Amino acid sequence: MSNRRELYQSPSGESWYLGREPSNGRAFVIHQPNGPSGSRLRHIELGAFLSDGTGKPEQQALLRLIGTLVEVPPYADKP
Repeated sequence: MSNRRELYQSPSGESWYLGREPSNGRAFVIHQPNGPSGSRLRHIELGAFLSDGTGKPEQQALLRLIGTLVEVPPYADKP
């Protein structure tokens, strides 16, 4: 069983999660379609999820989450 954190939920009810396999620490994206689409979970490698470069809202959510892992020095906000 993987641990997961919600990244994004679309207006149509689809959800994307950042998952991590506890046994080996491997991270991946979990896509859960809405009910009418079948609701079958799909695990997607991080590189494949970001590789199309379309800037979908779920991709932007993952990039924002990754960005929170980096500390910004106080002087970076000054012109």
